[in-house]
Amino acid sequence: MKELLGFLARELVDDPDAVEVTEREDERGLHLTLRVAPDDMGKVIGRGGRTARALRQVVRAAGTRSGVHASVEIVD
Repeated sequence: MKELLGFLARELVDDPDAVEVTEREDERGLHLTLRVAPDDMGKVIGRGGRTARALRQVVRAAGTRSGVHASVEIVD
């Protein structure tokens, strides 16, 4: 899942080297945290949050397919 989110984010941004994905797991499932360069936040979030929502849905679907509950948090 970490690789999937990293790949998708790197394809969206202008500075792919600044993309950082961390993961942690607890009793509720897998939590992924996405960090990008400040200039690329708008590209990752998208108009009205559409891109961020799509990223979350893709990761959630991949997690469901793997039998894991996955969530994505985008931070500055």
